Amino acid sequence: MIGKLKGTVDSYGEDFVILDVHGVGYVVHCSARTLTQLPPAGEAALLSIETHVREDMIRLFGFRSDAEREWFRLLQTVQGVGSKVALAILSVLDPGGLATAIGTQDKAAIGRAPGVGPKLAARIAAELKDKAPVFGVVDANLAKLVGDVEDKRAPVAVQDAVSALVNLGYPQAQASAAIAAAVKQADEGAEAGTLIRLGLKELAK
Repeated sequence: MIGKLKGTVDSYGEDFVILDVHGVGYVVHCSARTLTQLPPAGEAALLSIETHVREDMIRLFGFRSDAEREWFRLLQTVQGVGSKVALAILSVLDPGGLATAIGTQDKAAIGRAPGVGPKLAARIAAELKDKAPVFGVVDANLAKLVGDVEDKRAPVAVQDAVSALVNLGYPQAQASAAIAAAVKQADEGAEAGTLIRLGLKELAK
């Protein structure tokens, strides 16, 4: 099995790069995000590789980091997620963003990937929730506070602030994450108005 390839970029296709390693051209399928991060043809590149072996073919998938490769593997443990969908998700979310989206149950962010409908996004968020902190950088306290907001266990000021952002048109998960971040910045017992102002600054970043 191939775990890593280091060579020279030969050429690019729609969803793959041909990597020349000592005269052998390997066709490596990558996410759109990974392809845009690779150098021009003729320059050196290093990719972590996931090898899929089937009776009729061997297919290589390439990643800029081991963390991205681990997420590629993890996503495919969810029913309905194959290699194509996993790459689509990694095209719109980097490993840190994906970990945060799952940790905060931001189904809308996951659903931005082509081929991922609301039901599949919800399944991914639910099934991988406990694994997100292990495979990516996600603030466990942030994830807990988002859960408290959605379950109505958070302080009234926090719930009011989230409701205000939702009324402004922000998705529930995004509003909850913004206010959760605002709570970390504000003084204990901050009023809803203060949290809303800080939350809007977070959303504007």
